[in-house]
Amino acid sequence: MSTYRDFTHRGSARATVLRTVGTRERRSHLTAPRVPTVGIDIGGTKVMAGVVDADGNILEKLRTETPDKSKSPKVVEDTICELVLDLSDRHDVHAVGIGAAGWVDAERNRVLFAPHLSWRNEPLRDRLAGRLAVPVLVDNDANAAAWAEWRFGAGRGEDHLVMITLGTGIGGSILEDGQVKRGKYGVAGEFGHMQVVPGGHRCPCGNRGCWEQYSSGNALVREARELAAADSPVAYGIIEHVKGNISEISGPMITELAREGDAMCIELLQDIGQWLGVGIANLAAALDPSCFVIGGGVSAADDLLIAPARDAFRRHLTGRGYRPEARIARAQLGPEAGMVGAADLARLVARRFRRANRRRVERYERYARYAEARRTTQDSA
Repeated sequence: MSTYRDFTHRGSARATVLRTVGTRERRSHLTAPRVPTVGIDIGGTKVMAGVVDADGNILEKLRTETPDKSKSPKVVEDTICELVLDLSDRHDVHAVGIGAAGWVDAERNRVLFAPHLSWRNEPLRDRLAGRLAVPVLVDNDANAAAWAEWRFGAGRGEDHLVMITLGTGIGGSILEDGQVKRGKYGVAGEFGHMQVVPGGHRCPCGNRGCWEQYSSGNALVREARELAAADSPVAYGIIEHVKGNISEISGPMITELAREGDAMCIELLQDIGQWLGVGIANLAAALDPSCFVIGGGVSAADDLLIAPARDAFRRHLTGRGYRPEARIARAQLGPEAGMVGAADLARLVARRFRRANRRRVERYERYARYAEARRTTQDSA
């Protein structure tokens, strides 16, 4: 006679498929439930949270500063939970997606290493899922941004896309044929930590000369503050703007002054853009994508940054003049790309969660039918 164990065993193959559905993103996102989800973008300086619908529209957004990295990881987790619970008061949240500025393992559970945060092998997904009582997905913030741009922004229609996110540091992502390429261990795309200047500036990752030390928000601010601290004549404009408080110099301030015509700020953005172009040319030689999408907070400088990057890219591209050139585009979703992408990826988890619940109900219904049939057989005997 068949037993209930036999019924459950027959479903094990389907359960295996269920566990791997998240890897088949291109097929899955088309049939994921059209429900609102929360996306969280965690950077070195800010935590942004928003409710996003199935079309990539932001229904509500909150933002707060990232807690001091010298504090325990729980402090950052507390901040995330507070933002999600705040949004849940006004929206029906079905899942939460986290875009973390760090290396995330292939299972998308643990943040292995975050250069700008105090996370070391942190089981972020499990911790948050236990506290929020909804499905949680964790991915690298650049992967989330690339997914958003491919789904809703500048990368629509591209089969081979590379995303570069310029913020506190540099993040990166590779997307081919509708799938994010995470690598064997989940940490592909950390372009910001390619060494471009041997023995150069020290990076928070521990190495010297990383690309992000020459083309990022940190690099931009560092150069401006060094010129101001040296009382350079070219820095008088920004010194006057901050009334001598050099520590108040920030990336958005430099961009604002550059737009107003400050010569030093324009030159600093050009320098950052040229380093950006050199790195993109190297990536083109290795990956040969059809499109580079430039996102992150620093990309708000637009052509003050992108134009020098395009010029440097063309000058340093291997085989220039004899090969097709990849398109370089500014991200259309701006600083919200990581948040939108994390929310959209979380819809895949919401789908899996719903299926898992349905399977659980079906399993109990099968057991009830089996028990009833067995009682009927015993009674008739």
